[in-house]
Amino acid sequence: MTFPVIGVVGGGQLARMMAPAATALGFELRVLAEGEDVSAVSAVPTTPVGDYKDLQTLLDFAKGLDVMTFDHEHVPTDHLRALQEAGVNVQPGPDALVHAQDKLVMRAAIDRLELPNPAWASVADVDALVRFGEEIGWPVVLKTPRGGYDGKGVRIVGSAEEAAGTADWFAAMSPLLAEAKVEFTRELSALVARTPDGEARAWPVVHTIQVDGVCDEVIAPALDIPLEVAAAAEDAALRIAAELDATGVLAVELFETPGTGAGFLINELAMRPHNTGHWTQDGSITSQFEQHLRAVLNLPLGATDALAPVTVMKNFLGGENQDLYSAYPMALAAEPAAKVHCYGKSVRPGRKIGHVNLVGSSTAEVDSVRRRATAVAGIIRDGRVSTEEPAAIFEEKA
Repeated sequence: MTFPVIGVVGGGQLARMMAPAATALGFELRVLAEGEDVSAVSAVPTTPVGDYKDLQTLLDFAKGLDVMTFDHEHVPTDHLRALQEAGVNVQPGPDALVHAQDKLVMRAAIDRLELPNPAWASVADVDALVRFGEEIGWPVVLKTPRGGYDGKGVRIVGSAEEAAGTADWFAAMSPLLAEAKVEFTRELSALVARTPDGEARAWPVVHTIQVDGVCDEVIAPALDIPLEVAAAAEDAALRIAAELDATGVLAVELFETPGTGAGFLINELAMRPHNTGHWTQDGSITSQFEQHLRAVLNLPLGATDALAPVTVMKNFLGGENQDLYSAYPMALAAEPAAKVHCYGKSVRPGRKIGHVNLVGSSTAEVDSVRRRATAVAGIIRDGRVSTEEPAAIFEEKA
Protein backbone atom coordinates (compact mmCIF):
# COMPACT_ATOMS: atom_id res chain seq x y z
CA MET A 1 0.00 0.00 0.00
CA THR A 2 1.42 3.36 -1.00
CA PHE A 3 1.09 6.60 0.91
CA PRO A 4 -1.16 9.28 -0.62
CA VAL A 5 -0.05 12.09 -2.89
CA ILE A 6 -1.52 15.50 -2.06
CA GLY A 7 -1.44 18.34 -4.55
CA VAL A 8 -1.63 21.94 -3.32
CA VAL A 9 -2.54 24.70 -5.76
CA GLY A 10 -0.55 27.78 -4.77
CA GLY A 11 3.00 28.01 -3.49
CA GLY A 12 2.70 30.49 -0.64
CA GLN A 13 3.56 30.11 3.02
CA LEU A 14 0.50 27.97 3.76
CA ALA A 15 1.65 25.32 1.29
CA ARG A 16 5.17 25.62 2.73
CA MET A 17 3.88 24.98 6.25
CA MET A 18 1.95 21.90 5.14
CA ALA A 19 5.28 20.27 4.22
CA PRO A 20 6.51 19.29 7.72
CA ALA A 21 3.14 17.73 8.54
CA ALA A 22 3.12 15.78 5.27
CA THR A 23 6.69 14.58 5.86
CA ALA A 24 5.89 13.43 9.41
CA LEU A 25 2.90 11.41 8.20
CA GLY A 26 4.73 9.99 5.19
CA PHE A 27 2.57 11.75 2.60
CA GLU A 28 3.97 13.07 -0.66
CA LEU A 29 3.23 16.76 -1.16
CA ARG A 30 3.28 18.40 -4.59
CA VAL A 31 2.74 22.12 -5.13
CA LEU A 32 1.64 24.02 -8.24
CA ALA A 33 3.78 27.13 -7.80
CA GLU A 34 3.20 30.57 -9.29
CA GLY A 35 6.94 31.04 -9.85
CA GLU A 36 10.31 29.53 -9.06
CA ASP A 37 10.87 31.88 -6.12
CA VAL A 38 7.63 31.44 -4.14
CA SER A 39 7.65 30.35 -0.52
CA ALA A 40 6.90 26.62 -0.87
CA VAL A 41 9.53 25.85 -3.51
CA SER A 42 12.43 25.50 -1.06
CA ALA A 43 10.37 23.23 1.25
CA VAL A 44 8.66 20.89 -1.24
CA PRO A 45 10.69 18.80 -3.74
CA THR A 46 8.00 18.64 -6.44
CA THR A 47 6.91 22.17 -7.36
CA PRO A 48 6.05 22.57 -11.05
CA VAL A 49 5.48 26.18 -12.07
CA GLY A 50 2.19 26.95 -13.76
CA ASP A 51 -0.79 29.25 -14.05
CA TYR A 52 -3.65 28.16 -11.76
CA LYS A 53 -6.06 30.11 -13.97
CA ASP A 54 -5.32 27.74 -16.88
CA LEU A 55 -7.48 24.61 -16.86
CA GLN A 56 -5.06 22.42 -18.80
CA THR A 57 -2.29 23.30 -16.34
CA LEU A 58 -4.54 22.21 -13.49
CA LEU A 59 -5.48 18.97 -15.27
CA ASP A 60 -1.83 18.17 -15.90
CA PHE A 61 -0.96 18.90 -12.26
CA ALA A 62 -3.81 16.64 -11.08
CA LYS A 63 -2.29 13.52 -12.68
CA GLY A 64 -1.22 11.05 -10.01
CA LEU A 65 -2.82 12.94 -7.12
CA ASP A 66 -5.04 11.34 -4.50
CA VAL A 67 -6.48 14.74 -3.60
CA MET A 68 -6.12 18.35 -4.71
CA THR A 69 -6.37 21.16 -2.16
CA PHE A 70 -5.41 24.83 -1.98
CA ASP A 71 -3.08 27.46 -0.57
CA HIS A 72 -5.54 30.19 -1.68
CA GLU A 73 -9.10 30.56 -2.96
CA HIS A 74 -8.40 32.14 -6.35
CA VAL A 75 -8.75 29.16 -8.73
CA PRO A 76 -11.74 29.88 -11.02
CA THR A 77 -14.84 28.06 -9.79
CA ASP A 78 -15.64 26.74 -13.28
CA HIS A 79 -12.17 25.17 -13.46
CA LEU A 80 -12.78 23.37 -10.17
CA ARG A 81 -16.05 21.95 -11.50
CA ALA A 82 -14.27 20.82 -14.66
CA LEU A 83 -11.63 19.09 -12.54
CA GLN A 84 -14.34 17.25 -10.61
CA GLU A 85 -15.99 16.18 -13.85
CA ALA A 86 -12.61 14.80 -14.95
CA GLY A 87 -12.51 12.65 -11.82
CA VAL A 88 -10.16 14.76 -9.70
CA ASN A 89 -10.76 14.60 -5.94
CA VAL A 90 -11.01 18.34 -5.15
CA GLN A 91 -11.18 19.25 -1.44
CA PRO A 92 -12.89 21.50 -0.61
CA GLY A 93 -15.17 21.18 -3.60
CA PRO A 94 -16.26 24.13 -5.74
CA ASP A 95 -19.78 24.31 -4.30
CA ALA A 96 -18.25 24.87 -0.86
CA LEU A 97 -15.22 26.91 -1.87
CA VAL A 98 -17.29 29.48 -3.77
CA HIS A 99 -18.45 30.80 -0.39
CA ALA A 100 -14.86 31.78 0.38
CA GLN A 101 -14.23 32.99 -3.17
CA ASP A 102 -17.27 35.26 -3.48
CA LYS A 103 -18.35 37.44 -0.57
CA LEU A 104 -21.81 38.02 -2.05
CA VAL A 105 -22.42 34.27 -2.17
CA MET A 106 -21.09 34.01 1.40
CA ARG A 107 -23.38 36.75 2.75
CA ALA A 108 -26.42 35.12 1.15
CA ALA A 109 -25.48 31.77 2.69
CA ILE A 110 -25.04 33.24 6.17
CA ASP A 111 -28.51 34.79 5.86
CA ARG A 112 -29.92 31.47 4.68
CA LEU A 113 -28.42 29.74 7.72
CA GLU A 114 -29.88 32.47 9.95
CA LEU A 115 -26.50 33.18 11.50
CA PRO A 116 -25.41 36.66 12.66
CA ASN A 117 -24.75 38.84 9.60
CA PRO A 118 -24.19 42.61 9.37
CA ALA A 119 -26.64 44.50 7.18
CA TRP A 120 -25.49 44.11 3.58
CA ALA A 121 -26.54 44.54 -0.03
CA SER A 122 -25.39 43.72 -3.53
CA VAL A 123 -24.90 47.09 -5.22
CA ALA A 124 -24.53 47.43 -8.97
CA ASP A 125 -23.62 51.12 -9.20
CA VAL A 126 -23.01 54.32 -7.25
CA ASP A 127 -26.74 55.07 -7.00
CA ALA A 128 -27.40 51.70 -5.37
CA LEU A 129 -24.53 52.32 -2.95
CA VAL A 130 -26.00 55.70 -2.02
CA ARG A 131 -29.42 54.16 -1.44
CA PHE A 132 -27.88 51.56 0.87
CA GLY A 133 -25.93 54.19 2.79
CA GLU A 134 -28.98 56.41 3.19
CA GLU A 135 -31.02 53.43 4.40
CA ILE A 136 -28.66 52.02 7.05
CA GLY A 137 -26.58 55.12 7.79
CA TRP A 138 -23.07 56.24 6.85
CA PRO A 139 -20.30 55.19 6.85
CA VAL A 140 -20.57 51.89 4.99
CA VAL A 141 -17.95 49.36 3.90
CA LEU A 142 -17.58 48.63 0.19
CA LYS A 143 -15.88 45.36 -0.81
CA THR A 144 -14.94 43.64 -4.02
CA PRO A 145 -16.68 40.22 -3.88
CA ARG A 146 -13.67 38.37 -5.30
CA GLY A 147 -9.93 38.74 -4.99
CA GLY A 148 -9.61 40.92 -1.91
CA TYR A 149 -7.43 39.91 1.05
CA ASP A 150 -5.41 41.50 3.86
CA GLY A 151 -7.37 44.73 3.64
CA LYS A 152 -7.18 44.94 -0.16
CA GLY A 153 -10.48 45.35 -1.98
CA VAL A 154 -12.04 47.13 1.02
CA ARG A 155 -13.04 50.76 1.13
CA ILE A 156 -14.79 52.85 3.80
CA VAL A 157 -17.36 55.21 2.27
CA GLY A 158 -18.43 57.99 4.61
CA SER A 159 -21.11 59.85 2.67
CA ALA A 160 -23.06 60.12 -0.58
CA GLU A 161 -20.40 62.56 -1.77
CA GLU A 162 -17.65 60.01 -1.11
CA ALA A 163 -19.74 57.34 -2.84
CA ALA A 164 -19.41 59.29 -6.09
CA GLY A 165 -15.68 58.57 -5.94
CA THR A 166 -16.24 54.80 -6.14
CA ALA A 167 -17.29 54.81 -9.81
CA ASP A 168 -13.91 53.34 -10.81
CA TRP A 169 -14.56 50.29 -8.62
CA PHE A 170 -17.91 49.66 -10.28
CA ALA A 171 -16.31 50.08 -13.70
CA ALA A 172 -13.82 47.35 -12.83
CA MET A 173 -16.28 44.95 -11.13
CA SER A 174 -20.03 44.94 -10.61
CA PRO A 175 -21.93 44.20 -8.47
CA LEU A 176 -19.97 44.97 -5.32
CA LEU A 177 -20.75 44.15 -1.69
CA ALA A 178 -21.88 46.95 0.62
CA GLU A 179 -21.99 46.31 4.37
CA ALA A 180 -22.87 48.25 7.48
CA LYS A 181 -19.74 49.42 9.29
CA VAL A 182 -19.80 47.34 12.45
CA GLU A 183 -18.93 48.79 15.84
CA PHE A 184 -17.09 46.05 17.68
CA THR A 185 -14.82 45.57 20.68
CA ARG A 186 -12.40 43.12 19.05
CA GLU A 187 -12.06 40.60 16.25
CA LEU A 188 -12.30 36.86 16.82
CA SER A 189 -11.67 33.77 14.74
CA ALA A 190 -13.37 30.38 15.01
CA LEU A 191 -11.26 27.68 13.33
CA VAL A 192 -12.63 24.22 12.57
CA ALA A 193 -11.78 21.27 10.33
CA ARG A 194 -14.13 18.80 8.66
CA THR A 195 -13.72 15.61 6.62
CA PRO A 196 -15.80 14.57 3.59
CA ASP A 197 -17.51 12.01 5.84
CA GLY A 198 -18.59 14.78 8.19
CA GLU A 199 -16.28 14.39 11.18
CA ALA A 200 -15.51 17.86 12.51
CA ARG A 201 -13.40 19.37 15.28
CA ALA A 202 -12.94 22.93 16.51
CA TRP A 203 -10.03 24.74 18.11
CA PRO A 204 -10.64 27.33 20.83
CA VAL A 205 -11.98 30.68 19.59
CA VAL A 206 -9.11 33.18 19.39
CA HIS A 207 -8.69 36.94 19.57
CA THR A 208 -7.12 38.46 16.45
CA ILE A 209 -5.54 41.89 16.24
CA GLN A 210 -5.45 43.58 12.85
CA VAL A 211 -3.12 46.40 11.80
CA ASP A 212 -3.84 48.13 8.49
CA GLY A 213 -6.12 45.27 7.48
CA VAL A 214 -3.47 42.60 8.10
CA CYS A 215 -3.50 40.07 10.94
CA ASP A 216 -0.77 41.24 13.31
CA GLU A 217 -1.28 39.12 16.42
CA VAL A 218 -3.40 36.26 17.74
CA ILE A 219 -4.14 35.44 21.38
CA ALA A 220 -5.32 31.87 21.89
CA PRO A 221 -7.74 31.32 23.41
CA ALA A 222 -9.59 34.65 23.39
CA LEU A 223 -9.47 35.87 26.98
CA ASP A 224 -12.45 37.26 28.91
CA ILE A 225 -14.92 36.02 26.32
CA PRO A 226 -18.27 34.91 27.77
CA LEU A 227 -18.56 31.13 27.63
CA GLU A 228 -21.87 31.33 25.77
CA VAL A 229 -20.39 33.61 23.10
CA ALA A 230 -17.39 31.32 22.57
CA ALA A 231 -19.69 28.29 22.36
CA ALA A 232 -22.04 30.04 19.93
CA ALA A 233 -19.11 31.10 17.70
CA GLU A 234 -17.72 27.57 17.67
CA ASP A 235 -21.16 26.13 16.91
CA ALA A 236 -21.65 28.66 14.08
CA ALA A 237 -18.35 27.64 12.48
CA LEU A 238 -19.18 23.94 12.76
CA ARG A 239 -22.62 24.55 11.31
CA ILE A 240 -21.22 26.54 8.39
CA ALA A 241 -18.76 23.73 7.65
CA ALA A 242 -21.52 21.12 7.72
CA GLU A 243 -24.19 23.06 5.83
CA LEU A 244 -21.81 24.24 3.09
CA ASP A 245 -20.08 20.84 2.92
CA ALA A 246 -16.70 22.44 3.57
CA THR A 247 -13.73 20.09 3.91
CA GLY A 248 -10.31 20.77 5.34
CA VAL A 249 -9.75 23.78 7.57
CA LEU A 250 -12.38 26.52 7.72
CA ALA A 251 -11.73 29.88 9.40
CA VAL A 252 -14.71 32.05 10.35
CA GLU A 253 -13.63 35.61 11.10
CA LEU A 254 -15.92 37.40 13.55
CA PHE A 255 -16.63 40.80 15.06
CA GLU A 256 -17.34 40.66 18.79
CA THR A 257 -20.39 42.83 19.57
CA PRO A 258 -21.22 42.52 23.28
CA GLY A 259 -24.84 43.01 24.27
CA THR A 260 -26.23 42.44 20.78
CA GLY A 261 -27.76 39.20 19.55
CA ALA A 262 -25.33 36.30 19.79
CA GLY A 263 -22.53 38.67 20.81
CA PHE A 264 -20.81 38.52 17.43
CA LEU A 265 -21.29 39.07 13.70
CA ILE A 266 -19.67 37.03 10.94
CA ASN A 267 -17.10 38.93 8.91
CA GLU A 268 -15.49 36.57 6.37
CA LEU A 269 -14.75 32.90 5.61
CA ALA A 270 -11.56 31.15 4.50
CA MET A 271 -11.51 27.48 3.44
CA ARG A 272 -7.85 26.61 3.99
CA PRO A 273 -5.31 26.99 6.76
CA HIS A 274 -5.43 30.57 7.96
CA ASN A 275 -3.17 33.17 9.56
CA THR A 276 -5.35 33.12 12.69
CA GLY A 277 -4.54 29.42 13.08
CA HIS A 278 -0.74 29.64 12.98
CA TRP A 279 -0.67 29.49 16.79
CA THR A 280 -1.71 25.82 16.53
CA GLN A 281 1.76 24.86 15.27
CA ASP A 282 3.15 25.23 18.79
CA GLY A 283 0.05 25.68 20.94
CA SER A 284 -2.25 22.79 19.99
CA ILE A 285 -1.99 18.99 19.97
CA THR A 286 -2.75 19.03 16.24
CA SER A 287 -1.69 21.95 14.06
CA GLN A 288 -4.05 23.34 11.46
CA PHE A 289 -1.64 22.16 8.74
CA GLU A 290 -1.63 18.53 9.84
CA GLN A 291 -5.39 18.67 10.41
CA HIS A 292 -6.01 20.07 6.94
CA LEU A 293 -4.10 17.20 5.32
CA ARG A 294 -5.89 14.62 7.47
CA ALA A 295 -9.26 16.19 6.68
CA VAL A 296 -8.91 16.38 2.90
CA LEU A 297 -7.75 12.75 2.88
CA ASN A 298 -10.83 11.78 4.95
CA LEU A 299 -8.66 10.49 7.78
CA PRO A 300 -9.70 10.65 11.46
CA LEU A 301 -9.04 14.12 12.82
CA GLY A 302 -6.53 14.93 15.53
CA ALA A 303 -7.23 16.38 18.97
CA THR A 304 -7.48 20.17 19.04
CA ASP A 305 -6.77 20.74 22.75
CA ALA A 306 -4.52 23.67 23.60
CA LEU A 307 -1.10 22.73 24.99
CA ALA A 308 -0.87 25.82 27.22
CA PRO A 309 -3.24 28.25 28.94
CA VAL A 310 -2.28 30.96 26.46
CA THR A 311 -0.40 31.08 23.14
CA VAL A 312 0.51 34.26 21.30
CA MET A 313 1.23 34.38 17.56
CA LYS A 314 2.96 37.54 16.33
CA ASN A 315 3.42 38.17 12.61
CA PHE A 316 6.39 40.06 11.25
CA LEU A 317 6.28 41.92 7.96
CA GLY A 318 9.12 43.10 5.78
CA GLY A 319 11.00 45.99 7.40
CA GLU A 320 14.47 47.47 7.61
CA ASN A 321 16.40 44.19 7.85
CA GLN A 322 17.07 42.48 4.52
CA ASP A 323 19.27 39.72 6.02
CA LEU A 324 16.83 38.01 8.38
CA TYR A 325 19.24 35.29 9.46
CA SER A 326 21.74 37.88 10.69
CA ALA A 327 19.22 38.80 13.41
CA TYR A 328 18.66 35.22 14.59
CA PRO A 329 21.43 35.11 17.25
CA MET A 330 20.04 38.20 18.96
CA ALA A 331 16.39 37.18 18.52
CA LEU A 332 16.78 33.59 19.72
CA ALA A 333 18.93 34.62 22.68
CA ALA A 334 16.33 37.21 23.68
CA GLU A 335 13.65 34.54 24.10
CA PRO A 336 14.76 30.87 24.08
CA ALA A 337 11.13 29.68 24.35
CA ALA A 338 10.06 31.45 21.15
CA LYS A 339 9.29 29.40 18.05
CA VAL A 340 10.23 31.28 14.87
CA HIS A 341 8.58 30.41 11.56
CA CYS A 342 10.15 32.12 8.55
CA TYR A 343 8.52 31.85 5.11
CA GLY A 344 11.59 31.91 2.86
CA LYS A 345 10.45 35.07 1.10
CA SER A 346 12.44 38.04 -0.06
CA VAL A 347 11.95 41.04 2.17
CA ARG A 348 9.55 43.72 0.96
CA PRO A 349 7.95 46.43 3.11
CA GLY A 350 4.55 45.27 4.34
CA ARG A 351 4.97 41.70 3.07
CA LYS A 352 4.24 38.82 5.47
CA ILE A 353 7.57 37.05 5.91
CA GLY A 354 7.16 35.09 9.14
CA HIS A 355 5.68 34.77 12.61
CA VAL A 356 6.67 33.99 16.17
CA ASN A 357 4.74 31.66 18.51
CA LEU A 358 5.19 31.82 22.27
CA VAL A 359 3.26 29.98 24.98
CA GLY A 360 2.52 31.08 28.54
CA SER A 361 2.00 28.99 31.65
CA SER A 362 -1.03 31.00 32.79
CA THR A 363 -3.48 33.51 31.35
CA ALA A 364 -2.13 36.05 33.84
CA GLU A 365 1.09 36.01 31.78
CA VAL A 366 -0.57 37.17 28.59
CA ASP A 367 0.87 40.71 28.65
CA SER A 368 4.37 39.38 29.26
CA VAL A 369 4.02 36.75 26.53
CA ARG A 370 2.80 39.38 24.07
CA ARG A 371 5.72 41.71 24.86
CA ARG A 372 8.26 38.92 24.50
CA ALA A 373 6.82 37.65 21.21
CA THR A 374 6.68 41.21 19.89
CA ALA A 375 10.30 41.75 20.88
CA VAL A 376 11.52 38.65 19.00
CA ALA A 377 9.51 39.55 15.89
CA GLY A 378 10.84 43.12 16.02
CA ILE A 379 14.47 42.02 16.24
CA ILE A 380 14.11 39.81 13.16
CA ARG A 381 12.19 42.47 11.23
CA ASP A 382 14.50 45.39 12.08
CA GLY A 383 17.82 43.67 12.80
CA ARG A 384 17.98 45.37 16.19
CA VAL A 385 16.13 45.61 19.48
CA SER A 386 12.85 47.42 18.90
CA THR A 387 10.89 49.64 21.29
CA GLU A 388 7.61 48.40 19.79
CA GLU A 389 4.87 47.57 22.29
CA PRO A 390 1.90 45.26 21.67
CA ALA A 391 -1.29 46.95 20.54
CA ALA A 392 -3.97 47.78 23.10
CA ILE A 393 -6.22 44.76 22.74
CA PHE A 394 -9.66 46.25 23.37
CA GLU A 395 -9.38 49.45 21.36
CA GLU A 396 -9.72 48.19 17.79
CA LYS A 397 -12.42 49.47 15.50
CA ALA A 398 -13.48 48.43 12.01
